[in-house]
This record gives sequence, structure tokens and C-alpha cells, in this order.
Amino acid sequence: MMNRTYRAPVVALVALVLSLLTTPFAHAAARKKAQKAPPKASRQEAKARPSSSRSRGKASAKEERAEQRRERGRAGADKKSRAAQRNERASKNDRRSAREERRASSKDDDRKSGRKLSRRERLAEARREAERRRREEAARRAELARQAAIARALAIARQRAADQALRDETFANISRDDVTGEDLEVRRVAIEALGNHAGTVVVMDPKTGRVHTVVNQDWALRRGFKPCSTIKLVTGLAGLSESVIDPVQTVNVSTGSFRLDLTDSLAYSNNTYFQIVGGNVGFERMMRYARQLGLGEATGINHANESPGRVPLFKTGYAVNHMSSHGDDFEVTPIQLANMAAAISNGGSLLVPHLPRTPEESVDFKTEVRRRLSIPREHLQRLVPGMIGAVSYGTGRGAKDPMQIVAGKTGTCIGQGSWLGLFASYAPVQDPRLAVAVVTRGSGERGRIAAGVAGRIYRALNHRFGNRGVGASLLATEALAPRPKIDPSKAAAISEEDAEANAAVVSEGADASAAAGAPSSTAVGGSDSNVKSVLKPVLIRPTTTTTRPAPTSPTATPVDGRPRRVLTSSP
Repeated sequence: MMNRTYRAPVVALVALVLSLLTTPFAHAAARKKAQKAPPKASRQEAKARPSSSRSRGKASAKEERAEQRRERGRAGADKKSRAAQRNERASKNDRRSAREERRASSKDDDRKSGRKLSRRERLAEARREAERRRREEAARRAELARQAAIARALAIARQRAADQALRDETFANISRDDVTGEDLEVRRVAIEALGNHAGTVVVMDPKTGRVHTVVNQDWALRRGFKPCSTIKLVTGLAGLSESVIDPVQTVNVSTGSFRLDLTDSLAYSNNTYFQIVGGNVGFERMMRYARQLGLGEATGINHANESPGRVPLFKTGYAVNHMSSHGDDFEVTPIQLANMAAAISNGGSLLVPHLPRTPEESVDFKTEVRRRLSIPREHLQRLVPGMIGAVSYGTGRGAKDPMQIVAGKTGTCIGQGSWLGLFASYAPVQDPRLAVAVVTRGSGERGRIAAGVAGRIYRALNHRFGNRGVGASLLATEALAPRPKIDPSKAAAISEEDAEANAAVVSEGADASAAAGAPSSTAVGGSDSNVKSVLKPVLIRPTTTTTRPAPTSPTATPVDGRPRRVLTSSP
């Protein structure tokens, strides 16, 4: 029993002693093995050394490709994260919409069940309803804005297409013109002056009636156009001949008010002045003077199929006034405009325009007078300062030539389906040698554009048809010398031709107040209205031959400074 008890400790002690004895030998063997290993490793490094550069290159390429893969992975992760964010937002919106729908449905159920909503619930529902209405209104306005933008784009496209069609028609007509007998230099200058504008040009001698050139003969001879403000030449002559306009009237300029005479009314193309004059002259007398000046009948030029134009058959009330400033229901051809300007320049002879076709006809050319106007020469001369003023400081400044005096009248309005720009003129004033009429068509055309075309013609032909130093001047007297009598700051309020062109032409169907001859104050300058100053120069001495506003005495002027208009009519 005792021997079995002490046997186990003895065995453990013997094992410990043996382990202690064998440990040094194990460590020695490990050290020997470690000492033998380095030479083998060094030989491997020596073998691998020649290919180290290639290995580094391959390793760097692998690293770059690995980096690119990591970048693509990160980019893909970013895209996935953004997509997840969008999906999350969409899901949030969907959940919010679902909650709102559930709340709305619950509210509907509550209403149907008759349960009264709390104050908080009512406020929340009111906010939701306001937000819904706001969103609907914003969506509606956005849709309207989108439709308006589309409509504007379509309108611009249509207008550009229409303008291009007019230009194409002009170029085609010019290519078909019969140029036999025309002055080729004058024709070349006229075509260059017209440029890319859709239009027509007539150049003739105002003394003899010899036609130098007709550019775009189809429009110049066979088409009638609304005369626009060029009809004011007819209205002015009628007013002078019927004693509605005093030929020696003067203008008094004072602070806060001004008056217009015939010269500045022509130069600035003031509509109100000529509406009052035309209304006082009357329709029948207006038609008589228009026909005297050649409107409504063919000129007799030796071209086939000439159009006679057209004059109105009947008008009454305010329609007569508006016709006298805008030329409503008139149709004039450019050759008629040039012939009318020639009649004013030569003292009252309405000529028959003629184009010599052969050299013999050119040598033996004879002037043919259609008729002498039954209009005093001094009345024709009384128009000239206003026509010079239009070129010098008014609506036709584009026709100004520093080497000679040009007289002309512009016109701007909508007619024949497009904007029209007209200019009837002659030069030089002292010894007229050229009468030029220009008509242009298109969305951007105005009277000043047509005046610019004529001005380029006058300047280019100055060496042939400019001043020759002979002939009596129509401006010899101080009374006829053209000069602006209006403060330049007031010119914009007086020049109604461009103002109406920019604001669009007013419809002929006027209301009752317009029928009484009372245009709105905004048409003549807003709060700084010049109605009073426009009317007073017309209210000159009464006559028995016409009906016009009663003369205004100085004591009858209202003390409050407001304009007063008194129109009377009698059989």
C-alpha cells in the first residue's frame, strides 16, 4: 500500500530531470539549423536579383489596375448610394402621401360618421388644403407659362417665315424686271440701297416725268399699299386750301405747354393734328384733293397692267378723322407716291411718268402733263418746310444728305398683311432732279427704314443729281425756313407715328368717346398731354366753306389747365 502511494511522484520527478537534461541539446540543434539557413536564402535572392526591375514594373501595373478597380468600385458604390437615397426619398414621399391619404380618408370617415374634428385637426386640414391649392396654382401657372413660351416661339417662327417669304418674293420679282431703257447706274444704286429688305423703289425726274428705274416692278406698278402717314400730305393741302389751316400761323412756346403748326406736325408726323384737320375738311373735300393728286387712278406709265389703286367710297364721323392721318381704305402704288412728290416739287403739275425704251426715244423725250392742280402754288410750297423738317429733325432723318436738302414724308402702319414702311420724297429742294418713293414690307419695317433706303440713294447719286447751283430756292423767305419750334424733350410725345407703331395700330372700330374726336391722353403723352396745344393751332379764323372747332378766346381757357376740346358740326 505504501509503495503504490509514492510511485507516482517519483515518476514525475524523473521526467522533469530528463526534460532539463535534453533542453540544451535541442537549443543547440536549432541554432545550428538557423546558421545553415542564411546562405540558402542569399542564393535565392541572388537568383531573383536580375528580374527585380521587371517584377517592380509588373507590381506597379497590377497596383494601378487594382486602384482603378477600387475607384470603379467606389464610384459604383456612390451611384448605388445615390440611387438608394433617391429611392429612400421616393419611398418617404410615398409613405407621406399614403399617410395623408389615410388621414384624409379617416377625416372623411369622421365627417361621414358625424364626429367633430378637433381644433388641431381643423388647422392641419386647412394647411393641407392651402398647400394643395398652392401646388395646383403653381402647376397651372407653370403650364400657362410653358404654353405662352411655345406660342411665342411659334409666332416668332411664323413671322420669320413670313418675312423670308416676302424677301424671296422681292428677289424673284427683281430678277424678272424689264430693265429696257432704265438707267442702269441708278438701278444698281437703288438695289444696293434696298439691300435685304423686302420692298420696292421708284426713281424719276420730278420735272419731266422721266423714269430712271423701277425696282420690283410688280409691287411698284401692280400692287396697292395703305399710304399710312404719307396721306398727311393730302390732308395738309386740303386744310390749307379750305382755310382750316392758317398758312401764316406762328407758335408760342411757354413753360409746361406748347403748340403745333403744320411744319412740326408734318416733321413729327403728329396724328391728332391731321385728324382734326381732316375732320374739319370733310370726307368729300378730302376725296377731291386726293383724286387731284393722282390717287385712285393709273398714272399712265408705259408699263403693262398698272394698278389704279383705290380711294374710300364713303366714311363718316371719326372714321374721317382717322382716315386723314392713317390713310384707311386707301391703296396707293409706289409710282403714284413718286408722282405726287413730283407734283409738290414742280409747283402743281401732275405728270405722266414715262420710261424711254430706245435711244431715239430718250433723245426726243417730251414731258407730258396729265393736268395742272387747282391748288395755289403757295399752298404747295407751304408743305415743303414740314417735309424738310421730317428729314432734318423728324421721322425721316435717315434720308438726310449733307450735300443737299431733301424733302420727304414717312409712313408707318400695318397694311396688306404686314408692317409697311413708306417714304415719298424729292431733292434737291432748290432744283428738284430726283423724286424717290420707297415701300418696304416686313415685321421690322417702319417709315424711318424706308427713309434710310432713300437717303442712301440720294447720297450715292449726289455726283449726278445733286445741287447744280441754279434754280430759285423755295426757302428764300424766313417764313418758310424749316426749324423745330418744339423742345427736343417734348418731341417723343408729339411724334405719334412711331409710338403707335410700337404699340400696334388702333382698331378703326372706336367707341363713342372716340367718335366724338377725343383720343385718350395716353395716345399723346400721358399725364403730360399735348391735346390742348395740338388743337389750338387748328382753331383759326372761322370760314363759311368748312366746319371746324369754334375759335377759342384767351379768356375762355380753363383756369385749371386741363385740356378742353369743342367740336361742332353742321350740314
